[in-house]
Amino acid sequence: MSVLIIVFLTAVVALFSGVFEQGKFARYIGILGLIIALCVSFMPECAFFEQYRHMYEYTANTALFTKISIVTTLLLFFLGGFAFSNHRSHQSELYALMLFALCGGIILFGFQNLVTLFLGVEILSIPLYVMAGANKTDLRSNEASIKYFLMGAFATGFLLFGIAFIYGSVGSFDLYKIHDFGMANPNNVMMILGVLLILCALAFKVALAPFHMWSPDVYYGSPSLITAFMASVVKISGFFALFRLMTIGFGGVTAEWINVFGVFLIITLLLANVMGLAQTNAKRMLAYSSVSHAGYIGLVFFGITSLSTYNLAFYLFAYSLSTVGVFMCLIYVEKLKRETSFGAFKGLAKTEPLLATTAAISMLSMAGVPLTAGFMGKFALFSQAMNGAAFLVLIAVLGSAVSIAYYLRLIIAMFFFKESSFRSSEKVTLTYNIVAVFVIASIILLGIFPDLFARQFGL
Repeated sequence: MSVLIIVFLTAVVALFSGVFEQGKFARYIGILGLIIALCVSFMPECAFFEQYRHMYEYTANTALFTKISIVTTLLLFFLGGFAFSNHRSHQSELYALMLFALCGGIILFGFQNLVTLFLGVEILSIPLYVMAGANKTDLRSNEASIKYFLMGAFATGFLLFGIAFIYGSVGSFDLYKIHDFGMANPNNVMMILGVLLILCALAFKVALAPFHMWSPDVYYGSPSLITAFMASVVKISGFFALFRLMTIGFGGVTAEWINVFGVFLIITLLLANVMGLAQTNAKRMLAYSSVSHAGYIGLVFFGITSLSTYNLAFYLFAYSLSTVGVFMCLIYVEKLKRETSFGAFKGLAKTEPLLATTAAISMLSMAGVPLTAGFMGKFALFSQAMNGAAFLVLIAVLGSAVSIAYYLRLIIAMFFFKESSFRSSEKVTLTYNIVAVFVIASIILLGIFPDLFARQFGL
């Protein structure tokens, strides 16, 4: 909870820096606060917060996912100077909202009952509704914001209705009491309805089909840095919350929901990869790519072992690094070309070879090509799921093979055109180059030496 308080106070200071017309310093305030929070996350939790354990518990798993989300947010903040250059009048609000959303994510990493889960989901979601519409003069951004808000409100209704059913049957919001009740009453109809309603609500948050309808339009219309935040930090928070809830709280009735979840994964893996092939815009392609990765990550629910949480953390970190790597390239191209079609990327490698290489390696990692972190992450999840759902693994492997095709279209556009439409005078900043080197090194090193992940995050 110490980390949560630090991030919250950082968000408040960043927000009020805009009141004194010092919004340009909000990014530096955010970076400093995140670095302090990251350092504190490696320390034991303060004994004062023991009294709140029935609501929020800072366990080793909570600390692990908190560190991953803070590192990812830090990388996005480093990219913010260039990405938000046309939002000078309200930069402080955008950085503060990102930090407030991160607070919601941190709550989801340690929730102990359904009330805390609801608070975490809403604190994570409400800033996103605002940030999606940050480009006030862009109709696509306005559409993204209202669509995300309406669909999010609909999902919140499902979540609250499900929580009401659970409380009505169990008489408690506590995860462990819910688990014990499920073990003793596996056929309780009211509880099963509540579980399925909550599963549908959280499937919306992580963009699992058929609850992914909002994802392509919202990702496409939102500012690109916000889209990157949604595709990385929000997915980390949503999936760990889903994993924690379904394995701890609803572990007693696993047989009642696991088949429904398997159907969600089949639809997700088939639909997302086929739709990804049909896209002509890189940003929409990455939106469907994000949906497909939700399908791969969902395999963690099958063949669960003592290493499942670690496998989930590794995959989410590898995917987040790749997301940052691709979106930093997309942000640069979008700034110069005012569009994100595949044609806009033609010849980028001629003028910005490091940026293009970062995007290429990131997409190869997303596709699961060997010697990348994405390959090791997929290998771990697929190996685990083979024990309980070999058919799902087969579909996931086929989907992964299909995904290579639409990633290669963007790589070909960047590297295999003789003429470049980018002027050599339009160079990326030193910060971008540093982040690019970090992303490339991390993806390759984790692909060759995956144990580095455990060492760097204090495991």
